[in-house]
Amino acid sequence: MTDENDDIARHNAKMAKKKQARDRIMATKTDEKGLVIVHTGKGKGKSTAAFGMIFRCIAHGLPSGVVQFIKGGLDTGERNLITTHFGDTCQFYTMGEGFTWETQDKERDIEAAQAAWGKAKELIASGELHMVLLDEINIAMRYGYVDEAEVLAFLEDSKPPMTHVVLTGRNASDTLIEAADLATEMTLLKHPFRSGIKAQIGVEF
Repeated sequence: MTDENDDIARHNAKMAKKKQARDRIMATKTDEKGLVIVHTGKGKGKSTAAFGMIFRCIAHGLPSGVVQFIKGGLDTGERNLITTHFGDTCQFYTMGEGFTWETQDKERDIEAAQAAWGKAKELIASGELHMVLLDEINIAMRYGYVDEAEVLAFLEDSKPPMTHVVLTGRNASDTLIEAADLATEMTLLKHPFRSGIKAQIGVEF
């Protein structure tokens, strides 16, 4: 019993020391600002994580907005839930028509992406939204449907100081990552698609 008590005492002392160090660090973190957040990488979870933040905003009653640049007609759970139950809190715009290999019409894809960017600028510049998610915009920028330099300039010059903007999609450029306040790369370790498993409801959409 003595050894067990000694282990508990050592553990408690170690945790108390760790808490003191953590409290000192946290005491220096006092600033707030609207963040530019990038989710990229080949792994699954970029949009999923971004929608997690949107749902946090909804839960706190904070107005937010979503603009989807690529995803089109696919019926998704997050869109259905938000538009059906939280439309007053979160504006939701699906502007894309699907992945470019589905439309096979570059001019139409560019037009749709430009319309999505126009809506995104409107939502961000309004200053009325706590967070705006630009879902799959990284793909639109990679294909040149939306000019990355214009996006970066807009975020630098026209984003209200306390508005958070989340940009998702593979292949975010080094320039975009450098401009971000928070950037996360989702690394692919394993995916069921490679084993012949299709996208499934509740997991992918």
